[in-house]
Amino acid sequence: MMLNLFKENVRIALGSIRTQLLRTTLTVLIIAIGITALVGILTVVSALENTISSDFASMGANTFNLKQYENTIRNNNREERKVINPIISYPDAIAFKNKFKYPFSQTSLSFTATSRAEVKHAGDKTDPEISIIGVDERFIPNSGLETSLGRNFNGFDIDNNTYVCVVGSDFEKGLLKDINPIDKIISIRGAKFKVIGVLKEKGSTFGNSQDLRVLIPIQVARSLFSAPNINYTVSVMVTKKELLDQAIDNATSTMRRVRKLTPIKDNNFGVVRSDDLINRILGITKYLGLASWLIGVITILGSSIALMNIMIVSVTERTREIGVRKALGAKKSTVAMQFFIETLIIGQMGGIAGIIFGILIGFGIATAMSFAFVIPWTAIFAAFLTSFMVAIVSGLYPAIKASKLDPIEALRHE
Repeated sequence: MMLNLFKENVRIALGSIRTQLLRTTLTVLIIAIGITALVGILTVVSALENTISSDFASMGANTFNLKQYENTIRNNNREERKVINPIISYPDAIAFKNKFKYPFSQTSLSFTATSRAEVKHAGDKTDPEISIIGVDERFIPNSGLETSLGRNFNGFDIDNNTYVCVVGSDFEKGLLKDINPIDKIISIRGAKFKVIGVLKEKGSTFGNSQDLRVLIPIQVARSLFSAPNINYTVSVMVTKKELLDQAIDNATSTMRRVRKLTPIKDNNFGVVRSDDLINRILGITKYLGLASWLIGVITILGSSIALMNIMIVSVTERTREIGVRKALGAKKSTVAMQFFIETLIIGQMGGIAGIIFGILIGFGIATAMSFAFVIPWTAIFAAFLTSFMVAIVSGLYPAIKASKLDPIEALRHE
C-alpha cells in the first residue's frame, strides 16, 4: 500500500515538474551550479593530493634524512642574521654512520656528484643533463626505489669500489634503446661502468626527472668527482614505524655528538622526515577544500531559497487541487508527502547534474595540470548528502503549508 502511494506521489510530482518546466529547470540549474563548484574544487584537490603523495613517495616510507638545512622557508629580514650551517662532510657522515646503532634501522650515505654529466655508449652519447649519484648498497631501499631489471648494489660492489652502475628508466628509451641494458658498458668521464640494474620509472617531481640518473658506488664517485665542499645526505630507514620518532631523537643526539655541540647550542644541521614536506603541502590543500565547502554552502543556500520559493508558488497555484484531494479523503500526511517528494526529486536532479558537471570540470583541470585524476568518492557522497539536505530543508515549509489548507477554503479558491 505504502509503495503504491509512493509511486503515485512520484508520478504526480513528475507531472507537476513537466507543467512548470522552465521554473523547475532554472531551480535545478541553481542547485547544480552549487554542487558543481563543490565537486569541481574537491575533485581538483583530490587529484592534487594524489599527485603530491605519489611524487613524494619516492623518498621511501619511515625514512628521515640528515641534511645541511631543514625544509623551512627562512626570513631574510635585514635585522635577522641568517644561520649558516656547515655542510654534511664525508667525515661527519662516516662518523654518524659508525656511531648510530639504533635497532631496526639502516643508514645510507649518498651525494649528488653532478647533475650535468655526459654518458656514452658505443659511440652514442646523452645530452649533458644526467645526474650522477654516489651511493651505497642501502640507498635504493631507503629511497623507496626498486629495480625493474637486474639487481641493486651489494656489499661487495661498495666495499671493493667495483665499476658497476644502476641506471634510471629513461636509458631504456634513449642511450640503451632496443637492447638489454644489463651487462652493457657505459662511459662517464672516461671511466667505464657495467650496468647491473635499471630503476623502475618514477616520472618527474616538480619538473625534475627522476629517471635521468646513474647510481655508482660512493667511493668511485668520490674519486671521479673530487669537487670541494661536497654535501652528503645521510638517510635512515626504520623498519618499525612506531620507533621512527625515537630513532629521530637518537639520530639528532648522535649527530650533535659528532658535531661536538654543547647542550646550549642549537642544531647546526637539519632532520627531514620523509612525510614532512608532503604533510606541509597537504596542509595547504586542506584550505582549498575548506574554500570549496564555503563556496558550495553559499551557492547551496541560494539554491535552497530558490527551491523553497518554487514550492511555495506551486502550493499557491494548486490550492484548488489540494482542496479536491482533501475533500476526497486525503490525509494531511498524504498531501505533505506529495509536495515533499516533488521537492526531493528536483533537489536530486540538481545534485546529479552538479556531480556530473563537477567531475567533468575537475577532470579537465586535473588533466590540463598533469595531476593524477582519481574519482572523488568523498565529493560525490558530500554532493548527494548536500542536495538531499537542501531538498529536505526547502521542502518542509511548503509541504506543511499544503497539508494545513482548509479543504472548503481551498475549493472556493479561484
